[in-house]
Amino acid sequence: MKRIKHYIIPAICAATVFLLLRCFFFIGYVPTESMEPTIPKGSFIIGTRMIKDISKGDVVVFKRQNQLLVKRVAALPGEIIMREGESVAVPAGCYYVLGDNREKSWDSRFWEDPFIEHEKILARIFSKSMVESDKEVP
Repeated sequence: MKRIKHYIIPAICAATVFLLLRCFFFIGYVPTESMEPTIPKGSFIIGTRMIKDISKGDVVVFKRQNQLLVKRVAALPGEIIMREGESVAVPAGCYYVLGDNREKSWDSRFWEDPFIEHEKILARIFSKSMVESDKEVP
């Protein structure tokens, strides 16, 4: 019985951390420069999985073609975007996303289907770490 007591608190802590990360928070790593200067290459990011409303300008993590991507919401459902000389309305429940570093970003401008469905959005970023993998920490 004493042995079991030693494992209960660590097990509860581990289960709590797992549930927090699975249901409420998102922690990720940005391996590319597509969001520079906002999120430098090599940064760790923290976000919330509890997403009700998404606003223009929000930085979101979403799944596209089995990849997790980080981009900024540039157009909301119903807004009009200019694409290859024609105007296109963003469909209901979808978003048009762009990387902050337009020269290095693979984003809605280049995709055959340029819109991200709301249910594909996993998190909204609210912080990035101050630690970057290729720079020294003072």
